[in-house]
Amino acid sequence: MDRRFFLKSSGIALSSLGASTMSPTFLTRTLAQTGKTGRRRILITIFQRGAMDGLNAVVPHGEQAYYDLRPSIAVQRPKTGEATTAIDLDGFFGLNPGLASFKPIYDSGQLAIIHAVGSPDNTRSHFDAQDYMEAGTPGVKSTTDGWLNRYLQAKPDPKASPFRAVAMGANLPRTMQGKAGTIAMNSINEFAIRAGGGEMGQAMQGGFEAMYAQTVNDALRGTGKETFEAVRMLKQVNPAQYKPAPDVVYPRGQFGDRLRQVAQLVKSDIGLEVAFTDIGGWDTHANEGGGQGQLANRLTEFAGGISALYADLKAQADEVIILTMTEFGRTAKENGNRGTDHGHASAMFVLGGAVKGGKVYGKWPGLKTNDLYEGRDLAVTTDFRDVFAELAKNHLGATNLNTIFPGFQANPANFKGLVRT
Repeated sequence: MDRRFFLKSSGIALSSLGASTMSPTFLTRTLAQTGKTGRRRILITIFQRGAMDGLNAVVPHGEQAYYDLRPSIAVQRPKTGEATTAIDLDGFFGLNPGLASFKPIYDSGQLAIIHAVGSPDNTRSHFDAQDYMEAGTPGVKSTTDGWLNRYLQAKPDPKASPFRAVAMGANLPRTMQGKAGTIAMNSINEFAIRAGGGEMGQAMQGGFEAMYAQTVNDALRGTGKETFEAVRMLKQVNPAQYKPAPDVVYPRGQFGDRLRQVAQLVKSDIGLEVAFTDIGGWDTHANEGGGQGQLANRLTEFAGGISALYADLKAQADEVIILTMTEFGRTAKENGNRGTDHGHASAMFVLGGAVKGGKVYGKWPGLKTNDLYEGRDLAVTTDFRDVFAELAKNHLGATNLNTIFPGFQANPANFKGLVRT
C-alpha cells in the first residue's frame, strides 16, 4: 500500500503527505539540520494551463510571415515610445508588452527563453497534453507517476524533510504523484488541523492523533504520526514570518499568493527542493489581443508574479531556478474570432542566478507555409524533456536520467546550456 493519504473533511485541513521514505523521527532530524548545512538547490515549476500562445508572448517580429498570418492580433514591431509594441530582445524576437517586467531580468543575463519547444506527440487535447508533460512520457497514458516524483525516487535522501516537494494547490498535481513523499497545500496557514479553539479543539486534535495511533494498519499508523509531526514542524519553523523583501509586490490573487508562499518556504530553509504551482487562463480561442487585451493582461499577472518571486529570492539566487511550461502552443494563423486554436510548439522561461540568460534558445523553424507543422502550427524543434532533463542533471544533480524519463534517451548533446555548471 502506498503510504500517501488524504484527509478531506470539514474538521481537517491537511493535504497529502507521502511518507514512504521518512522515519517517524524526521521532525527532530530535519529541524536539527535546518540552517546548519549548505542550502540545497531548488527548482520551482510553474504550469500555464490552457496552452499559452508562444508566438504572441515571445514575438518573432523579424519574420514577415508572422504578420501575414495574424493581421489583427499580431504584436507590432518594436517602436520607441510605444507601450503596446513588442519589446525588442535581439533584433528578431521581442517580448509581449505584458512581459515587460521580464526585460530587466533578461538584460541581467538571468532569464533564458526556449522557443519552439514542446511535445513530440501531436495531441491537441488539453487533458492529454498536460498529462504527458507532467508525466514526462508523451504519448504514453499508462505512466503511473510524474517526472518530478521520479526525480525524487531516483535521488533518495534519507535525511530529507517532509517538505522536500511541495505543490501549492488543492490537489497533488500529476507531476508529483508517485512513491516518493510529496505534499499539496492550499496555503501555509491551512496546513494544520482545524478543530476549533480552546480545550475542545485541543481534545479533537488529540483524538485524531489517537485514532491514527491505534489503527491496526501499520502504513496508516506511520503516515498519521508523520503527518501530525509535519504539521508541528511547519508551525515551529513558521514560514509565514518571512515577509517579501522591500519593494517586492506580488500581484493580487491566487497566483501571487501562491508564489509568495513558495518564497516563504524557501526562506524558511525547511528543506524544500521541488515546488510546483499553476496558473490558468491561456486558452485564447477568441479576442486574444496583441500588445494589449486578453493575453497581454494574463501575461502581465504571470510575469509580475514571477518577477516578484525572483526579486524576493535574490539572497538565494544561485540556488533557485524557476521554470515555466505549457502543454502546447496555438495555431500560427489567427482564426475567425480574432483568437487562436490549439497548436503545437510554444515557449518556456527559465530564471535564476545560475541561468545563462539574455538569450532566446532553440532552433527557429520559421512560419512560412512549408515550415509549419501539419501546415498550421509552429513546429517543435526542442523536446520539452531535453529542458527538463538538463535542469534535473545540471541544476538538481540527477544522474540517472533514463529512470526519470523512461523511453527517452536524454542526450546532453541536446542540452541548450541553460545552467552555469
